[in-house]
Amino acid sequence: MILHSTGSTFPSMSFHGSGVGVWSDAAEFEVTREHLAAYAAATNDPIPAHRAGDVAPPMFAAVPGFELMKTATINVTPPHALAGMVQGAQDFRFHRPIRPGEVLRTRGMLAGHTGFGTGTRALARVECRDAAGELVNEQYATFVFPGFDAGDLVGERAPLHRFDPVLRRRPPDDAVRARIDSDQPARYAPVSGDPLRIHLDDEVAKAVGLPGIIGHGMCTLAFTSWAVLTQLAEPDVHRLRRFAGRFWKPVFPGDDLETRIWSKDAPPADGIARYAFETARGDDFVITDGLAEITA
Repeated sequence: MILHSTGSTFPSMSFHGSGVGVWSDAAEFEVTREHLAAYAAATNDPIPAHRAGDVAPPMFAAVPGFELMKTATINVTPPHALAGMVQGAQDFRFHRPIRPGEVLRTRGMLAGHTGFGTGTRALARVECRDAAGELVNEQYATFVFPGFDAGDLVGERAPLHRFDPVLRRRPPDDAVRARIDSDQPARYAPVSGDPLRIHLDDEVAKAVGLPGIIGHGMCTLAFTSWAVLTQLAEPDVHRLRRFAGRFWKPVFPGDDLETRIWSKDAPPADGIARYAFETARGDDFVITDGLAEITA
């Protein structure tokens, strides 16, 4: 993701149209069985093939591209702007799962940005290929910069995956409960490559206005992904084609979560079943606008 600097609330920050649509150089990432197994353990994933490192849990797809996006952002964005940045949503398109022993090549770009009065949304696009050049997955990540309006849309908008509130008129078809362990952020940080201090240091979290350490949004999304797979895919990650969600409220160590799942369609003509999901802490939503597409 390429973010440039100058602006209003963040006076040295702006987005330049010339940076939109420009791919970064590809970065190589070696996948090990140990890393896959550690990621599954750090996200309390119960699926045996994931725990053994035989195949990657679906949200592991964020790991090879995370360092690339982080480095590109840090290199061109002043620290005070980064302090306000939050991730708003993540949308994965899976062509096949990641496997141990392969070397992946990942590249990213700033696909678009738009202001909305009180902030700016920036859309990063990432693609991951194997050594033969075949596409493994594609990702769209939305980042929000509060207090800085970059103006009209430049480039792409984020793909839609909105939850239809009509679904709440009936009970969910499935529901899975899980707890965020007290040490979950500390376990997730090293396997994800995301050492942001608000996930690890109580004082740092409080200094930016949080009640204390918060969980990683991608860790919460990983919880929802294994919840969906165990209920709907038997649980076979090879059947997952798309998985998207919006980060709505922070999750804290010790939280009890429930992922609620609704079927969106009649039996699919295209062989892909679509499901809507939300994850809540009591009456508070933490993941919204969830969409899973699974081959029937």
